[in-house]
Amino acid sequence: MGKVVDARGLSCPQPVMMAITEMKKSTGGELEVLVDTDTAKENVSRAAESNGWTVVEIKETGGEYSIRIKKQS
Repeated sequence: MGKVVDARGLSCPQPVMMAITEMKKSTGGELEVLVDTDTAKENVSRAAESNGWTVVEIKETGGEYSIRIKKQS
């Protein structure tokens, strides 16, 4: 697994901005973004796809979400 962005406890747009910052730094591979609201999950997923990344998996555990994204080649 690549880098993990822990944006739990933050309200939008902070999780999206943190994820985009890491996407821009990344040279490829996977990134995991941790959020704790439905809105943040949707917004981070949309931001990833609009920046050329693919949402690989979204896991929910106890009201928190782990969003795995991968750079499209």
